[in-house]
Amino acid sequence: MDFNVKKLASGAGLFFTRAVQYTEEKLGQAEKTELDAHLENLMSRADCTKNWTEKIYRQTEVLLQPNPSARIEEFLYEKFDMKAPSRVTNAELLGLYMEGAAQEFGAATPYGSTLLKVGECEKRLGAVEKEFIQTSAISLLTPLRNFLEGDWRTISKERRLLENLRLDLDACKARLKKAKLAEAKTAVAPDLNETRPRNYVLSASASALWTEEVEKAEQDLRLAQTEFDRQAEVTRLLLEGISSTHINHLRCLHEFVEAQAAYYKHCHLHMQELQRDLGRLPDAFALNSLHSVVTPGSAAEDIGSPLEAEPLKIEEVQAPATGTRKAKVLYDYDAADSSELSLLADELITVYTVPGMDSDWLVGERGNQKGKVPVTYLELLS
Repeated sequence: MDFNVKKLASGAGLFFTRAVQYTEEKLGQAEKTELDAHLENLMSRADCTKNWTEKIYRQTEVLLQPNPSARIEEFLYEKFDMKAPSRVTNAELLGLYMEGAAQEFGAATPYGSTLLKVGECEKRLGAVEKEFIQTSAISLLTPLRNFLEGDWRTISKERRLLENLRLDLDACKARLKKAKLAEAKTAVAPDLNETRPRNYVLSASASALWTEEVEKAEQDLRLAQTEFDRQAEVTRLLLEGISSTHINHLRCLHEFVEAQAAYYKHCHLHMQELQRDLGRLPDAFALNSLHSVVTPGSAAEDIGSPLEAEPLKIEEVQAPATGTRKAKVLYDYDAADSSELSLLADELITVYTVPGMDSDWLVGERGNQKGKVPVTYLELLS
């Protein structure tokens, strides 16, 4: 019990001394030991790294999970060391709703069959998004969080300790300075006119006490200086480790970019596949127009349905003498049938229009190969 009381009293005294020194420094009444320029630069660089890492970490969380309630829920599961339940993405949920609507409207109808196709694609997009979120959390979020919750906490702790030792050092310097001033005052030659011997004795005793105080203050200063220098070296080594942190975060950033590129590539491929699947479905717009125009006994019925017209034979199409243009392919395209031409991104082909062809398509030629190509995949050149 006595030991705890003494330790508590010692700690309270040390805290009070530091508080006094800090207050006097702020008021300009005490000198402050300045850190060397190299250490100051390292501290500034570390603070900058921490601030920007925290911002990047928070915004990456928002990118991967825009819902703040979901982020809080995941945070609580992590803090309680519990496995978070699998969450359905918005795209997957949309796909489920579309499939449910298709079942209600009839999967055999044009609208229902289209809903099924789009719903399946949305579910695949949701699965790709979920994989991207998991990969990004491992490759980027986890290293950033480890730095903020691990390395940075250690650096902050050592910096606080360095600041406390710096306050102790400056307090020792101030105490030594006061002791030397008091010793100098007591060392002044005594007044020869003084007839009371007792004053000589008191003066000599005070001088001896202040001399002893100076020696003790010098010893405390040497000890404080040694502890401060040792802590400054420890802090410097930790701060120089920020360069390794930057290298590690650079590698993590490359992995995040690779994951993001793969995510968008897979999404693009799924959407291309969906476009081809929708292109193979019956043209409900044409059917609806035909039903609204062709009535029993009308002239249009006698002429015959446009849907029953002979299909365009691409191999019989000849390039016009004028009107051909060069086009740059924007994306890869796989031909759905023999009438279409497969494309590779960035290649140049010759294109032209053919009377009676849908405005969304052109005829493309590449050497001896010829076929229909979608306009949306091309950039027409002058």
